[in-house]
Amino acid sequence: MIIQHKEDGNEGTFFIEQNGEELAEMTYTIEKGKMVIDHTEVDESLRGKDVGFRLVEQGVEYARQEKLKILPICEFADKVLQSTDKFKDML
Repeated sequence: MIIQHKEDGNEGTFFIEQNGEELAEMTYTIEKGKMVIDHTEVDESLRGKDVGFRLVEQGVEYARQEKLKILPICEFADKVLQSTDKFKDML
């Protein structure tokens, strides 16, 4: 599974697409030097395969490259960031 990334101004999405259909996504906006993660969703067909974690991980890598901190409004993203030691520095 390849995680793709698209941006439109200060909004963006990390997503997985199969057969022309988005099956997983994590959306964000950039505000005042922070990446605000507002939504993560994974299709039932991909649940249990760490897809949500991988989307958040890609977001963290992007934020590090862009020198942004992360503000997770999404409950899932917040849980991943809070419980993964290597991500805590991004909060």
